Amino acid sequence: MNAAPTANGLASVDLEYLFSYWATLAPPEVIGPMAEGIRVNFYVTAGELSGPKMRGRLRTVGGDWLLLRPDGVGLLDVRATMELDSGALIYTTYGGVVDLGPDGYNLFLKGILPQRPDLRIVPRYYTGHPDYLWLNRLQCVGVGVFDVAQSRVSYDIYAMR
Repeated sequence: MNAAPTANGLASVDLEYLFSYWATLAPPEVIGPMAEGIRVNFYVTAGELSGPKMRGRLRTVGGDWLLLRPDGVGLLDVRATMELDSGALIYTTYGGVVDLGPDGYNLFLKGILPQRPDLRIVPRYYTGHPDYLWLNRLQCVGVGVFDVAQSRVSYDIYAMR
């Protein structure tokens, strides 16, 4: 890294925009309240990605295995496969958070969700395709939103440099 050191002598972080994507999701599969929270699964039904480094679509083999804790914080656990226009396959996995508010757990049990909760993620990408091996070396961050009415998530993805 060529970043200037911080006050603690650590390298600072720059963000490089890589791409954006959206995905539509099937109606949630609610496993139900459990000891650690409510388990809810969302499966990808369609999606596209575009940006300066990558273009393609999401394959319909992925999903989010969400755990909504009693404090209203949802822990994302996502796995998906992207198929780029070049034919390259990119596997992604990420965790993250969605904060539904202090009463989010109880409201979810009543079927009430905020209309556009913010999503924060930390994705990694894996591929064997020679044109995209650089993805294997990255730690990324993403900011997104879940549009409840459309059952659609949208993200902007950045590499930490």
